[in-house]
Amino acid sequence: MKKFVFASVMAMASISLVYAPTLRAQDSDTISIKDPSEFNAYQMATTQSDPKAKASALESFLTSYPQSVVKKAVLGMLVDTYGTLNDDDKALGAATRLLQEDPNNMEAIYLSVVIKKKQGGRTGDAQTLDDAAALARKGLATPKPAKTSDDDWKKQTSATYPVFHSAIALDDIISKKDVKAGIDEYRQELMLFPVDATKSGTGLVDTLQLGEAYAKLTPPDAVNAVWFYARALAFAPDSYKPVIEKKLDYWYKKYHGAMDGLDDIKAQTAAGLFPAGGAPQIKAAATPAEIAHGVVAGGNLPSLNLGDKEFILANGTKEDADQMWAVLKDQPTPVPGIVIEASTTVIKVAVSDDAKAAKFADFIVTLKKPLDDKDVPAVGFEYGLHSKGQAELDGTYATYTQIPATATAAQSAQIMLSDGTIQAAEKKKVVAPHKPAAGHHAGE
Repeated sequence: MKKFVFASVMAMASISLVYAPTLRAQDSDTISIKDPSEFNAYQMATTQSDPKAKASALESFLTSYPQSVVKKAVLGMLVDTYGTLNDDDKALGAATRLLQEDPNNMEAIYLSVVIKKKQGGRTGDAQTLDDAAALARKGLATPKPAKTSDDDWKKQTSATYPVFHSAIALDDIISKKDVKAGIDEYRQELMLFPVDATKSGTGLVDTLQLGEAYAKLTPPDAVNAVWFYARALAFAPDSYKPVIEKKLDYWYKKYHGAMDGLDDIKAQTAAGLFPAGGAPQIKAAATPAEIAHGVVAGGNLPSLNLGDKEFILANGTKEDADQMWAVLKDQPTPVPGIVIEASTTVIKVAVSDDAKAAKFADFIVTLKKPLDDKDVPAVGFEYGLHSKGQAELDGTYATYTQIPATATAAQSAQIMLSDGTIQAAEKKKVVAPHKPAAGHHAGE
């Protein structure tokens, strides 16, 4: 499985990413510091206005008073201060220390998940992504603190739970290679956002990631990939639109067979994050069998070109292929194509473009008379039409076999012809230049 391209989506997320929400609930209890020296050090550290000076003073306080009654509060301030400084490593270190003192501290869990998710997404490191996911699951399972009001808890979980599901999704897809589980997590995440919040930031990025995930399922889910690519395209910054649109066009045409109707899908996705009724309504392209049936139903089979006749034999239902064969059997035909294998009695030729690309003999001609060894065509020799001055291989339709599709090749047909003959290429006549008679001079 190919890795997602995280550089662009992480940059896209940074456009409107809030580093961390305000998660700490107000503590109504008053904590008293009895030691005057400790109290003064606390006051000095917590009242610094410069973030760097404040971080240094808080670290100094924790070194001097490692068992202080305000240790958790100071660590919380340190987490905030390093966040203000955008120092991920130190913020993560402070959050880790806070979790050692207060294992259910939602702010520390959240900030740790944000940083580890960003680092793992950038590097693809499985352990970092696993750590982020484990912390995210811990955050989802953390109970409401007794002193936190229901309203405050709702605000906290509204800010954190979507990010937790996003981190788990990323780990599922990149580290655990479980794309389906990742899709489930992304969908849970996006359902937690107000719809407008999915038009920017993490919500928009993970809308795009959800489209990517659907495209990477085995087999791909082109319908849902189209929907979420289109949704992401609707609100992506202009610099990202060309890449997303290319993916959208590819999967839409691959599934639908043409580009008609895509504007309607774009309008629907711009209006809502999830499709009405639960599933996008996109008409699938006609299957090869359906196309073959349409041609047979249209009649006039004898006038079809050789490639169309072969297409029906290869892809039609038994009834349609047999109807085509009834027109062809015992009829003579030229076989323009490239020699794949040849002997004095049989020449195997690739005629269709797919057969040429696969070096597969879709026409096998048994010759009416054996060739001399010196006349056996070399592999790669190409027969054409005698009327165009080329060597032509001819034969009479005898039997055919429909070959089912494999993991590496589309469904095809192998057609056997009898009474094969070869018309050699016409040699161009060389006309000798006219020579004037002796004594004749030009211009006389």
